[in-house]
This record gives sequence, structure tokens and C-alpha cells, in this order.
Amino acid sequence: MALLDKVVIANRGEIALRILRACHAMDIKTVAVHSTVDRNLKHVAMADESVCIGPPPSTESYLNVPAIIAATEVTDAVAVHPGYGFLAENADFAERVEQSGFIFIGPRPETIRLMGDKVSAIKAMREAGVPCVPGSDGPLPDELPPCMEVAQRVGYPVIIKAAAGGGGRGMRVVHTEAHLANALQLTRQEAQTAFGDSTVYMEKYLQNPRHIEIQVMADQHGNAVYLGERDCSTQRRHQKVIEEAPAPGITQEEREYIGGVCVEACKRIGYRGAGTFEFLYDSGHFYFNCQNTALEV
Repeated sequence: MALLDKVVIANRGEIALRILRACHAMDIKTVAVHSTVDRNLKHVAMADESVCIGPPPSTESYLNVPAIIAATEVTDAVAVHPGYGFLAENADFAERVEQSGFIFIGPRPETIRLMGDKVSAIKAMREAGVPCVPGSDGPLPDELPPCMEVAQRVGYPVIIKAAAGGGGRGMRVVHTEAHLANALQLTRQEAQTAFGDSTVYMEKYLQNPRHIEIQVMADQHGNAVYLGERDCSTQRRHQKVIEEAPAPGITQEEREYIGGVCVEACKRIGYRGAGTFEFLYDSGHFYFNCQNTALEV
């Protein structure tokens, strides 16, 4: 019998179907959790078992941690696969799953917390030898004068980013010192509203870089590999529209260099699972872009 003989799929739709396909190929039984409105979806019918975990609102079903853990218990499953979105990057959920005696198919809770806070993530990447964009090297203080000093040191234009941000939200470009105070205030307000955390940091704004993503895989034994790169420069509102692989204009030496950097970073932070490092590629240099670097499973 396989170690993962039965897995709860804590997601829905196309994401759940992809997990189902992989589980079926590996002869792993599946449990589909679903809301009342999703009981007739294809992944529910295809799973070996299904459990209704709540009404239509996601906060009462797919984000309902006790209900998902209860479903894992009553079906005698051994692991939970969150897919992406919903609870996939929720460190508390991963921790609850493991504390309940089940396997969380994804990064360790401590790694999710580390990478979820962009300030701590940048610090960890710098320590791991990953090239980063020049910036504040930490959260910005509430007082304006120190922020102005950082901006002068980095050089305009700069970009203010939410420490808890992601997905293209919580970012604001500042081209002159006259606009810095207003940008700080607005970004902090947006960060508090969107992420519940008003902490922001500052980086040099690279005006026309390419966006290069490196895909990595790592296991719990300290092994890691990179699976190539893709160009995600075609974006709208900081959200990628087209991905091209392999990335054009990247030499084999550059490809091996940045892939090796990502592998070493995974080993240093004890990463587990699949993940994506995004870099800003400008004038032959790679700079770690924490805002769009993602944990995956």
C-alpha cells in the first residue's frame, strides 16, 4: 500500500480535476470536499468519496478549516492536498493539518510564514545568496524623513510594496520626492484593507525589466531541482497574460546560474514541494522579485 493511500482534495473545479488525475495515475484514492452548491461538479462525481463541508460561501466551506480536518478524519484519509488558492498558502492551515496527524502536501508551515511576509522573504533570500533589488532591506518606519533617506539612497523612481501583498496588489510607483508621502499613506491603507497588515517596504523601481520565472521542486530530504524557466513579461496590471518557455534571450550560462541559485535557496530555507521564483531581468542581471514569487503544491 502506498504511503499516501487516500488524499483529501481541499479545492474544486479544474484544480481538483488535475489533482484527481495525478492521484488516479498513482493509484491513490481521493476524497472530494465540496459546498452544497458544488455537489454536482465533475470532480465530486469522479472522486472515490465525497464529503459536504458547508454552504456556498467559501468562508463557510472551502476556507472552513475544522470542517476539512473533520472530513479527513471521518474518511480515514492520510493527507490533504490544497491545490492552489483558498488555503494553499495558509501557514495556520498547514500547521493544523500536521498537528492533527495528517500529511500536508505542500511547503512546511514555517516556510509558508517566511515567504508570506515579503520583508522576511527578501532577508532570507539575501542570506541564501539570491540577488535582490536594492531597497529598504526591511519595513519602512512610520516617520517620513527616514523613508525619504532610503528613497534618496536607492534613487528614484522607487516602488512601495505591501509586506503581506501579492498578486499585483499593494504596490505604488513613486517618481519624485514630492509624491512619496502620499504614496506611502495610500499603499499602507491599501495593504491594511487587502491583507490586514499595513507594513510596507521600498525597492528601486526597474522601469522596463523582463519577468523571468524559475520552476523548482524540492523534497523533505533536502533535495531540490529546477525545471527550467519561462518569460512572463506580457502583463496587465502586474498580472501575467502570456508565458513563454524557454525564455528567449537567456543564455545557457545564465539559465544554469539562476537555476542553481534557486536550488541552493530551496535547500537553505528547507523548502518542500513545488514553487516559483520570479526574477526581474534587466541589462543582463537577475533581481529577485518577491512580490510574485509563489509557493505551490
